[in-house]
Amino acid sequence: MQIRETSIAGLVELTPRVFHDDRGMFFESYNEQIFKQLGLPTNFVQDNQSFSKKGVVRGLHFQKAPFSQGKLVRVISGKVLDVAVDIRPESPTFGKHEIFELSSEKNNIAYVPEGFAHGFVALEDSIFSYKCTNIYNKESESGILWNDEDLAINWGVEDANVSDKDAILPTFRSLFGDLKI
Repeated sequence: MQIRETSIAGLVELTPRVFHDDRGMFFESYNEQIFKQLGLPTNFVQDNQSFSKKGVVRGLHFQKAPFSQGKLVRVISGKVLDVAVDIRPESPTFGKHEIFELSSEKNNIAYVPEGFAHGFVALEDSIFSYKCTNIYNKESESGILWNDEDLAINWGVEDANVSDKDAILPTFRSLFGDLKI
């Protein structure tokens, strides 16, 4: 498995070795021993899966402590732009974001640590899977407006399909103040 460090500490992209033959293909999307060697979490306690039609934006979501979640995310079918925003106030990259293009063709995976807001836009009809390091807790649920002007995320879509709930999420500034991002 190859690992690509990003400009934000702890946020990484993983590309597994994929074995192809005349029957199809095979790859490991998770291997505890390899994850330990890479210094990544190995205690995932909840798996989630969603289906999103092309143009659907989900996010930017996060859970507040003590229910913060790290997420191991991948696309089972389709292609998405996956976005992670550093919301750790003490981090030198606080307010910065990274974008990954995750696809079932490439089979790449992103690890989004605790302390990040996370979302994605489906570039094609997509099945999205994520393993979480903590359980979901409704009272700890929070988020940031997907098209927040201060974050200036290029989602790559013009007519985004956003849920009513996500369309009214607060801005980064309203949650974290006038800190420079």
